[in-house]
Amino acid sequence: MPNHLPDALSEFPHLLAPLKVGALTLKNRILMGSMHTGLEDLPGGFEKLAAFYAERARGGVALIVTGGFGINPSALGMSAHAEHSTLCTEAQALRHRVVTEAVHREGGRIALQMLHVGRYDYATGGVSASAVRSPLSPHLPHALSPAEIEHIIDDYARCARLALQAGYDGVEIMGSEGYLINQFLAPQTNQRDDHWGGSAEARRRFALAIVQRVRAVVGSDFLIIFRISLLDFVEQGSDWDEITALALALQAAGVSLLNSGIGWHEARVPTVATLVPRAAFSWATRRLREVVTVPVITSNRINMPDVAEALLARGDADMVSMARPFLADADFVRKAAEGRAQDINTCIACNQACLDQVFAQQAVSCLVNPRACHETEWPETPNAKGQPLRVAVVGAGPAGLACATEAAGRGHAVTLFDAANHIGGQFDLARRIPGKEEFSETLRYYQRLITQRGVQLQLGLRVRPQDLSGFDHVVLATGVTPRQPELAGLKHAKVVNYMDAIRQPEVLGPRVAIVGAGGIGFDVAELLSEPWHPPGTDPLTSYLDEWGIDRALSGRGGLTLAKTDKNIATTLPGREIWLLQRSPGKPGRRLARTTGWIRRTRLERRGVHLWAKVRYLGVDNLGLHVEVDGETRCLPVDHVVICAGQESERALLAPLQAMGMPVSVIGGADVAAEIDARRAIEQGMRTALAL
Repeated sequence: MPNHLPDALSEFPHLLAPLKVGALTLKNRILMGSMHTGLEDLPGGFEKLAAFYAERARGGVALIVTGGFGINPSALGMSAHAEHSTLCTEAQALRHRVVTEAVHREGGRIALQMLHVGRYDYATGGVSASAVRSPLSPHLPHALSPAEIEHIIDDYARCARLALQAGYDGVEIMGSEGYLINQFLAPQTNQRDDHWGGSAEARRRFALAIVQRVRAVVGSDFLIIFRISLLDFVEQGSDWDEITALALALQAAGVSLLNSGIGWHEARVPTVATLVPRAAFSWATRRLREVVTVPVITSNRINMPDVAEALLARGDADMVSMARPFLADADFVRKAAEGRAQDINTCIACNQACLDQVFAQQAVSCLVNPRACHETEWPETPNAKGQPLRVAVVGAGPAGLACATEAAGRGHAVTLFDAANHIGGQFDLARRIPGKEEFSETLRYYQRLITQRGVQLQLGLRVRPQDLSGFDHVVLATGVTPRQPELAGLKHAKVVNYMDAIRQPEVLGPRVAIVGAGGIGFDVAELLSEPWHPPGTDPLTSYLDEWGIDRALSGRGGLTLAKTDKNIATTLPGREIWLLQRSPGKPGRRLARTTGWIRRTRLERRGVHLWAKVRYLGVDNLGLHVEVDGETRCLPVDHVVICAGQESERALLAPLQAMGMPVSVIGGADVAAEIDARRAIEQGMRTALAL
């Protein structure tokens, strides 16, 4: 990464400034935060991890923290692959050498996160300070005996020693997110009355003993980062006095940096989803920074360099942690340092290819960058296969944009067509939904690539087969059309398709029924139920109020009463909404695991009627006639929005095949079921690679 860039430094002087931490001087204030990839469990996994981290180090990040490695064979739960995902033997330490050496060759620094999940062992209940079951597990944890506690402290020390032996520059002790150390700190989960519980001082002894034992075995120059929970977001979590007392004690025990953790996994407050405002918790980090002298790291929903620069400039933190933004763009830091922030492929916090995959125990990647975690199998350098082709891509939605820009980047002459007068397709609809504004960043990124890679963009043109006769290959990315269900009165003036409803929500009346409770049905319901906010309302204040976050930090866990619970009537925009599902079961049960509960909670708080097992009878002047629980009812609605799925739009396929034209079909044009941008973008890029 260039070191002498006056323009970039004047734009991001705090972000790109070096930071001295102990015996190390970090080249900038950017930490690549810990995130689980699962690569270590794959064949050749450590080589894959090495390539993944080395690419981010080459992109300029100062310090990387690995995904959590277990400190003993059972630390990650009984379902984990202890041979690969733990560090407790010298043979395992040797395996890590390929990772640390790869990062160091690229000028980066790397720390290993040491983890014990405690009662988050979903298979057995695991172990904890006390036998208090997690709401995420059906099993009761085993309360650790004093002897077992001592053994676990020794396991942390052994893991740290092995990390030093493996070539790591430091370790991060995971003390937040509701994992084992956090379980000892909070009165909710630590109900002991012995040396390890009963008072705030006793509850923090476990964390302090771990840090002291680790510092004793690694010496003074090795980095020790402690991930401290600033906001538990659970009842009977730690209070602010306990958190600051812990931080001061950790500082005295020898930690090098304090990294902020936000929210337990079981907390019912969204902390990393796209609806969370950028840098939503740096105010809490600032409160901590006022107390301690060691550098403090802030985290969560920081995804662009201007956001990071601003919070550093106002003194909220000494360093910024970003995890998923480095899935989205390995060159994030380099681009910022070169004055090319607008070229960054921004993390949109959708969770679809990362966190949702982790909880499903599937391979991790990134919706906007499918190459992430596939570096060893996906060529980085643009290079056309043989003779460059003249390629037509029809449709400028996510699949078409990915295909066109990737193909052009590899030397092909690409023309991208769309009947609309703008790019985006279904993404253009998604970005209009409150809480999904980040999707606009992906369209900005692709617009930059279109210009930089010389894609010829033809908008406002409905392509005919004969218009494509001069191309060597055609890619159909024509997307979807709304599916029309069998419903009496479908042509009635009250009936609106979801595309029109999203584009012009203001024309819909005060009573609306939504037919279909999939992802798009929820999108429409969220859009139509969005509370009115006076001009100039601070989005962060609205978020904190909606989710009951106590910015004053006056109680336990950082929680207060959500304002929407106290005063729904004044926050609603005057609409009564029914979100209807044909099948039985909870509406939205097929939504993504990490965000579905958020969307259901929002609609319930807003008074939206969520009905399942509904039979649709017809629409007439009176409204929508339905049958629910064997009872016929008429919903007296002004409009009925149809969100009953999609059908692939591929009218061009047969004529092109008849012309003998080589054709690929991608995205929604290929498979329309529950529009999947992750699949569309990956399919578009892989199609381009195959040309």
